[in-house]
Amino acid sequence: MDPFPQIALVIPVFNESQTIAELIATLKVQSALPDEIIFVDGSSTDNTVQLLKSMIGSDSRFRIIEAGRAMPGKGRNIGTEKTRFDWIAYTDAGITLDKDWLHYLVKKRKEDPDADIIYGNFSPQINSLFEKCATIAYVPALQPNKIRTKSIASCLLKKEVWKKAGGFPDWRAAEDLIFMEKAEEQAAAVATAPDAMVYWQLRPGLASTYKKFDLYSKYNVWAGRQAFWHYGIAKQYAVMLITILLAIFHSWYWLLLLPVWMVARVTKRIFSHRFEFGLKPLFNPFIFSMVAIITLTIDAATFSGWIKALLQKRRAS
Repeated sequence: MDPFPQIALVIPVFNESQTIAELIATLKVQSALPDEIIFVDGSSTDNTVQLLKSMIGSDSRFRIIEAGRAMPGKGRNIGTEKTRFDWIAYTDAGITLDKDWLHYLVKKRKEDPDADIIYGNFSPQINSLFEKCATIAYVPALQPNKIRTKSIASCLLKKEVWKKAGGFPDWRAAEDLIFMEKAEEQAAAVATAPDAMVYWQLRPGLASTYKKFDLYSKYNVWAGRQAFWHYGIAKQYAVMLITILLAIFHSWYWLLLLPVWMVARVTKRIFSHRFEFGLKPLFNPFIFSMVAIITLTIDAATFSGWIKALLQKRRAS
């Protein structure tokens, strides 16, 4: 078999002075190094660019592109356009890479030469009990020999696929989902590499979690993706509203369905994460309650973002 073509790793950054050093440290110890690493700065207002320059030094594999105002999608487009290589790996700032991340992506491509896109895996960094509860509440579950779900932050693909898909939308959120759908329509085959792992930091509290999902909700509505998220939540609350009306006009016993509904949702989430945390969280009142609170927080953010999307003018950044 011919040697694998050269690979460019493209990373959009914006105000990452607190996280960029850790990412570069994990880049430099990769067992399979990218042939080119392109950081695209989206007009950071902190010292991200200065830190990048000082940490990269004279290493010719690294390039820094100061792109002006650019959301992550535009940053990836600029970096991808600038490289001459035929294969592109993507990850994001605020992430650290397992030392064999790129090795496993390349290994999968060699095992499956027809694949045009290879998705790796991802996991949150869990440093607190809140982050464990947040993982259970909204991170896709980890299962043996499978990826959690497809993520552009752990991905390797042919540049030709990017071209045919028309690149990434210049959006603050949902741009990755839209691109992946279009890219897969252009790809001959899609493969997964569960051992190709990256790690990212969850939001540390309820307020920041709410803010994140409020933003994501708004952009997903602007992208017309309500059927994949919003409608399912809305249907559940519609049923609960009927339950409340039955309690008002028929019998208060109907209200007992409300805690049953919430307990069922939390139980389902904990059970889906049994390969990571076992089933002990089912019997831990604090974890069970916190997962419920985070779930309700995300529900509230879903509706608030939805309302904002309907009231505000659709925009691209």
